Amino acid sequence: MSFPRTWVILSDKQGDNGQVETIVEALGWPVEHKYVHMLPQWVLGKPRYRPSLEHIDTDRSDPLEPPWPDLILTVGRRPSMVALWIRQQSGNRTRIVLVGKPSGHMLDFSLVIASAENQMPPMDNFLPTTLPLMRIGAADVEVQAQAWRERLAGLDKPLIAMLIGGETNPFIMNRKVADELVATARWVVEELGGTPYVTTSRRTTPEVVEVLRAELPPQAVFYQWQAGATDNPYRALLGSADGFIVTGDSVSMMVEVIYLHKPLAIFPLPMGWLGSLDQGRRSLAHWLFNPRQESSGDRWRHRLARGVFHVDYFKILCATRDFRAFHNMLVERGLAVWAGQPFRQGTTELPDDVGKVVRRIKGLFPAGRLVE
Repeated sequence: MSFPRTWVILSDKQGDNGQVETIVEALGWPVEHKYVHMLPQWVLGKPRYRPSLEHIDTDRSDPLEPPWPDLILTVGRRPSMVALWIRQQSGNRTRIVLVGKPSGHMLDFSLVIASAENQMPPMDNFLPTTLPLMRIGAADVEVQAQAWRERLAGLDKPLIAMLIGGETNPFIMNRKVADELVATARWVVEELGGTPYVTTSRRTTPEVVEVLRAELPPQAVFYQWQAGATDNPYRALLGSADGFIVTGDSVSMMVEVIYLHKPLAIFPLPMGWLGSLDQGRRSLAHWLFNPRQESSGDRWRHRLARGVFHVDYFKILCATRDFRAFHNMLVERGLAVWAGQPFRQGTTELPDDVGKVVRRIKGLFPAGRLVE
């Protein structure tokens, strides 16, 4: 049995890495993991996008030496720059599969895989997935749920986890949002007879935190996120809560709930005036880059989208995210409801995103190269 020599290039971003590992597990090929560590100035800073190793700490990173791989699976701006450098060393023989929206020219990659919130031009090397390919470890969630069982046992059911994110362009969090979150917590108590378990995150604004602390109903449980805290209830709630209300900025928390087949409600966030203007750009990208090709108009739009990609002036439309379109898609597919609506049990069949990714990756290699 012959497989392409495959490297997996990852950094320290565990959420990103998990998406690649999902593909690796489903692919079933032997792979070699290469972990790269950034120089201090590039841990948060963004290096100029190009094929390069100048942004990594080569002493702490795994060695990058021939024989060069046939295939690289990677994710993120910094590791993808390393992948492009390796391809140069291989005489441009190495194929690169990138998970997530590219920081540079998407045609630099053999295949780009990105989920539905990302608005990407419909180029031949782009494979859209419905959901991000992240996974939450069900066994770890169950361990945490067991560890918290006694602490949660005395709370009135249903136990509804309210997972509060924070400000992310184009959304804002202000006093009005805080008041609506408090009203939603009261709805859980008064309409459902249950317990709202409210948790904040690193990005939750201080104003919202203070309002929640002062005005949540007495039946609510409130947890304020703290760096390095050992008693964060997030994973225990994933395993124990009967339903989830998640603010619209956090795709990752929504997707983790969906993958665990738990009932999800989306709490939409408002936009400031700048965010509203920017949403127009995001909506235009969604309209342009997502033609269904069911009519002559759709097919014309598809051709237009491919042409727009090559015009520098329109690059502001490429590789943006439309959160609202993503929310609407989840609701339309029965994977979520809007906050305040009756929860829907998480029984909707999930799309086979991983299966189609594996098929496309195998299709990168000529017949006969891969023997199964």
